[in-house]
Amino acid sequence: MNSFDGGNANYYCMNGIEAQDVIEAFELNFSRGSAVKYILRAGRKDSEIRDLEKARAYIDREIQRLRHQNDLTGLAQREAQ
Repeated sequence: MNSFDGGNANYYCMNGIEAQDVIEAFELNFSRGSAVKYILRAGRKDSEIRDLEKARAYIDREIQRLRHQNDLTGLAQREAQ
C-alpha cells in the first residue's frame, strides 16, 4: 500500500487493496488508470451508471490515442519505403 494518504476513501479500497496500488502495479497510463479507478468504485460512491460512463469516456480516450499513434506509425512506415 501507498505510504501517502491522500485521503483515499473506502470506495477506492476493497479487502485491503487500493485502486492506486493496482494502477501502479500494472503501470497503467492516466487514461487506463482512470478507467480502472472508476470501474472499481462503480456504485460505491455515486451513481454506478455515472461511474461506468466515466470509465467508458477514459477508455474511448485511450482508444483514440492508440488509433492516432497507429496512424502516425503507419505514416512513418509508408514514408520510409
